Amino acid sequence: MALDDTARAELAAQRAETYSTRRATVPALEDVLYQALPVLDHGFVRVIDYMGDDAAIVQAARVSYGKGTKKTREDEGLIRYLMRHRHTTPFEMCEIKFHIKLPIFVARQWIRHRMANVNEYSARYSIMDREFYIPAPDQLAAQSTHNRQGRGDVLQGAEAARVLELLRDDSIRAYDHYEEMLNERQDGGVIDAERTGLARELARMNLPLNFYTQWYWKIDLHNLFHFLNVRADSHAQYEIRVYAELMLDLIQKWVPLAFGAFRDYRMGGVELSAQGIAVVKRMLAGESVTEANSTMSAREWRELMTTLGRG
Repeated sequence: MALDDTARAELAAQRAETYSTRRATVPALEDVLYQALPVLDHGFVRVIDYMGDDAAIVQAARVSYGKGTKKTREDEGLIRYLMRHRHTTPFEMCEIKFHIKLPIFVARQWIRHRMANVNEYSARYSIMDREFYIPAPDQLAAQSTHNRQGRGDVLQGAEAARVLELLRDDSIRAYDHYEEMLNERQDGGVIDAERTGLARELARMNLPLNFYTQWYWKIDLHNLFHFLNVRADSHAQYEIRVYAELMLDLIQKWVPLAFGAFRDYRMGGVELSAQGIAVVKRMLAGESVTEANSTMSAREWRELMTTLGRG
């Protein structure tokens, strides 16, 4: 992650400022507020602002004037009840705003989660940084033979070296041509005083998807939980999963009771179909249930057996 002296000074100034407030604050999250936490080779996540805490969820559920009960155990029980029974609106009362730097191809996956407010760095207005994502060698995997959107075995030796060489060379060449078309360098210098550069909104189309962009991303806790349930899953693409995993740690600092309920009922829980429940009941009754007499498809049966530890 490249931060120049100006950026470091800005971050230090933000972290040095404190404010007196009547609203709820969370010391564990305050400790990392504004801090740029590194992800991948040049990316980061930092918390810019937040509203609410575990008590705000309880307060909204009870529509009370104060913080709710004085017993953490009772608040935790209510939050777990809300999560368990999918009463989602109390979780929407908490919001958090991130500043995120990420490769463009990751951003295009990320933006599929539409229940958020987003403001992205504008390459029509500003020049893109010369920063692009190059995977670590242990992430250079071949296409999976059984999953069209997954990875297989890691590339080795000369084959891996050639892929890394192509990625670096193509990225450097693309950025050099980007600057040439702009007739302008990232530092503001002009390449050729006798030539007019191409408009930034056109020159940017030459940059590949591994270049970095940045955005401010604000979302409520309910929709953030959905994002994390999908993107922190082991089946998610590695490059977005590492962002989600870092954010899981931040959410645990912010709303530990809600995070615990989310971890247990969403990330660690399973949802069974009506047929799946019927199969489990038959098994508990001592019946020998097979794929043939289960009324389930082959894929549904395999997934259920895997869930039950019989796969």
